[in-house]
Amino acid sequence: MSKGIISKEEDYSQWYNDLVIKADLAEYSPVRGCMIIKPYGYSIWEKMQAVLDKMFKETGHSNAYFPLFIPKSFFSKEASHVEGFAKECAVVTHYRLKNDGEGNIIVDEEAKLEEELIVRPTSETIIWNTYKGWIQSYRDLPILVNQWANVVRWEMRTRLFLRTSEFLWQEGHTAHATAEEAIAETEQMLNVYADFVENWLAVPVVRGRKTPNERFAGALDTYCIEALMQDGKALQAGTSHFLGQNFAKAFDVKFTSKEGKLDYVWATSWGVSTRLMGALIMSHSDDAGLVLPPKLAPIQVVVVPIYKHDEELEKISAYVKSLTAELKAKDISIKFDNRDTQRPGFKFAEYELKGVPLRVAIGSRDMQNGTVELARRDNKTKETVKQEGLAEHIENLLEEIQQSIYQKALNFRAENTTEVDDYETFKRLLDEKPGFLSAHWDGTAETEQRIKEETKATIRCIPLNNKQEEGKCILTGKPSTQRVLFARAY
Repeated sequence: MSKGIISKEEDYSQWYNDLVIKADLAEYSPVRGCMIIKPYGYSIWEKMQAVLDKMFKETGHSNAYFPLFIPKSFFSKEASHVEGFAKECAVVTHYRLKNDGEGNIIVDEEAKLEEELIVRPTSETIIWNTYKGWIQSYRDLPILVNQWANVVRWEMRTRLFLRTSEFLWQEGHTAHATAEEAIAETEQMLNVYADFVENWLAVPVVRGRKTPNERFAGALDTYCIEALMQDGKALQAGTSHFLGQNFAKAFDVKFTSKEGKLDYVWATSWGVSTRLMGALIMSHSDDAGLVLPPKLAPIQVVVVPIYKHDEELEKISAYVKSLTAELKAKDISIKFDNRDTQRPGFKFAEYELKGVPLRVAIGSRDMQNGTVELARRDNKTKETVKQEGLAEHIENLLEEIQQSIYQKALNFRAENTTEVDDYETFKRLLDEKPGFLSAHWDGTAETEQRIKEETKATIRCIPLNNKQEEGKCILTGKPSTQRVLFARAY
């Protein structure tokens, strides 16, 4: 089959777009800025969702759902929050259409809403308005709630999965009696995200804090996980925010403490989105198509029979039926592609494009010899192995593939993380060798903004595992006690 994918070295942006479309993950919607997630792409998201949902519940959280529409007045109650989202909001002004008498449907001007509604860009405001009715005393705390939802942040320049006007995500919103509890929650959820992204997506991440300039609108502190893509750009893979008492004060959410004192509640919020699909694609894939880590692959093993006669297919099918039962008992997904409408070569190319981690080919000679051919998607190696004990061999091989994909990404990050001590080298490396640049910064918003304007590189985070060291800011020469991580980013 002709894949029609441009080389990532030739045009990385087009390579990514080709891959998303050709691998049947998503396509553009008739609504500008939105996307249609196709069944194969959505099945990967469903796997992500299922794993994360289990992790959230294991840490004591429960799911709820809040309205898509938020009264405009709610946003004016927390000044920095509305400032952060004002330019991205979609606004509903009317509630009815009508026929203009000439066969056209138009907005009924008489059906104007008394108060405009904002299509949810994030849910802090409506949730904290709700929490006011849920919280009276310390006995009502903590509240540990998550919701799976869609949000709208109006985008002029869009890119499938990475930046669309509407996207899918989860958003956790918790309420606590003390700042210490809220901070512990913020850190815990950052670690949950890091665990998930590293051990399921096989993408290594840096855990860190955002600078004040890069914090979530309305937060006192924002924690993040940052990943490095194969083109040397960074991608923010998840965030967790310590909101302090900002939203509690904005919506007058108070509680009576054990000591009988009235105080405002402490808050957090945290979220990841279908942006993780972009991270998955860009971290591992190649010019032949997707490379999926086995833990998230919708199809972990595909079996392609090679035969000339129906009798040969019947023998192969009987064996595959037995193998399928063994693999399913190990919770390994398997597909037997016995379509007679496509030749084996077409199928091989199709499953390579879709990133199926392991391909099993079985022909009549294999049946005679008691063997199969195994082909790995990650490194494209092949081996002939015995049918005896094949299920156990496949189980071990899938785990090896998962670890191999992670290690490759980890090595790439190490090779593309550079310590820089002067501004000229910093600017040169951004063009010659993109990646993470570890450099000293004087801690001021002015310096951060100037570097961003001059180089398009931002401070991705202040790593949590930073070592303290004396240095000088690469731009101003002012003293600094630690390095921060710069990169150009998505």
